[in-house]
Amino acid sequence: MFERFADGARSAVVAAQQEAIRVRDPRIDASHLLIGAAVAADEPLRVLLAEEGLTVDGLRSDRAARTADAPLGDEDAAALEAIGIDLDEVRSRLEAAFGKGVLDGKSTDRRGVANRLGHIPFDRAAKKSLELALREAVARRERVIRPEHILLGLLRSDDPATGALVEAHVPREQLRQRLNGHLDAAA
Repeated sequence: MFERFADGARSAVVAAQQEAIRVRDPRIDASHLLIGAAVAADEPLRVLLAEEGLTVDGLRSDRAARTADAPLGDEDAAALEAIGIDLDEVRSRLEAAFGKGVLDGKSTDRRGVANRLGHIPFDRAAKKSLELALREAVARRERVIRPEHILLGLLRSDDPATGALVEAHVPREQLRQRLNGHLDAAA
């Protein structure tokens, strides 16, 4: 599939990998792809994304806030709260016992070599988003995958974290229409 990636789409995937490394995540997830596509966007696409409130810095800070506030996710936190477990209290007690930020460290693979060797695997949602990017390009009868197709694949995916990042700024369908219009104009 990667042989069909245009330079911009390849740059988006590399930027996603760099983003995962930057935040010390052991896998490239769909939100890393979203940020990577924004990083790799050419000027017209960057302007379109900015008009919809999706900037690299904004996406990074939104993602950081979401992962810091809900490391297990909102649904997990609600389920634990329902049985009397307060995650904020657990965090504060662990930090009191073991030091501030004890829960913030990220691990590598079981051998401890993933980041050192430069290979970071894609998680399931990221793989699915890339597959959907290919489908978007095929549906448009385009021969190469561009960053716009990656964004369309992300919008089509069912990854709740990435959906929340986008929808905090713009409805998915509105962004989808803008991206398709952008691709139509470039054709």
